[in-house]
Amino acid sequence: MEATSFTITPENFQTDVIERSQSLPILVLFWADQVPESAQFKQVLENLVGQYGGKVALGVSDVAQDQTLAQHLRVQGLPSIRVVHNGQIVNQLDGLADETQLRSLLDALTQSPTDMLKTQLDQILASGDFDTAVGMLQQAVNEEPGNQGFRVELADVLVRKGDLDNARTVLASIPEDTPERERPQNRLEFVEEAAGFPGLAELEASVTATPDDLELKYQLAVQQIVGEQFEAGLQTAMDILLADRGFRDDIGRLTMIRAFDILGKGNELATKYRRKMFNFMH
Repeated sequence: MEATSFTITPENFQTDVIERSQSLPILVLFWADQVPESAQFKQVLENLVGQYGGKVALGVSDVAQDQTLAQHLRVQGLPSIRVVHNGQIVNQLDGLADETQLRSLLDALTQSPTDMLKTQLDQILASGDFDTAVGMLQQAVNEEPGNQGFRVELADVLVRKGDLDNARTVLASIPEDTPERERPQNRLEFVEEAAGFPGLAELEASVTATPDDLELKYQLAVQQIVGEQFEAGLQTAMDILLADRGFRDDIGRLTMIRAFDILGKGNELATKYRRKMFNFMH
């Protein structure tokens, strides 16, 4: 197994930590075998760092071998972490921390600005606070007008908020080949289409009364997706695919694909239904 940490000494600190930190963050861990919890902590941290694909490096200093660096960086107890980036100490963690805390630290060091913003956004959007989310994203776009990822997120939140005119304006400013642009685009198209359909409750009743009417089922799938009832919407679209693949030029399958785009890469629900769709077609 490849080592995920390297040994730091006073002799290599300048080159292996300070200079190397210009290209990626370096975690410096102070530990000692004589302090069992720090040795265990070192193992946990090495395992975690190994999961970040080389985006961060871990240097370890055994204070039982040499206390020079620990004294220089004012380490009071073990374990202790100093985070060095661009030649400066940017963070520190003294004492034991659990895996969740360590992962948060590593995420903050390795995520792109867009990823970090998305993590914050997810928490805000989970509470339904679209106004705060829009304000945060507009500020991000103003600060980094060239970051198309921020514009994609802004357009998506504006659609979810129901501010379709501004969503269209933002979408028009995003180049067609921008990653994930199809997410707000598809969401907007679903909302625009749903506006011409009966409401969700009425469609549910109609489909129950006439379960073989695929047009009603399609309208129901669209309303379910707009209402963010994604599993129900995917199942309804899947039912159309199972009943008649030729209906409206394979609209069941195409609706599922558009919903997958909204859910995003790596989404468990999208993976589950993508597999169902694949199994049916093959």
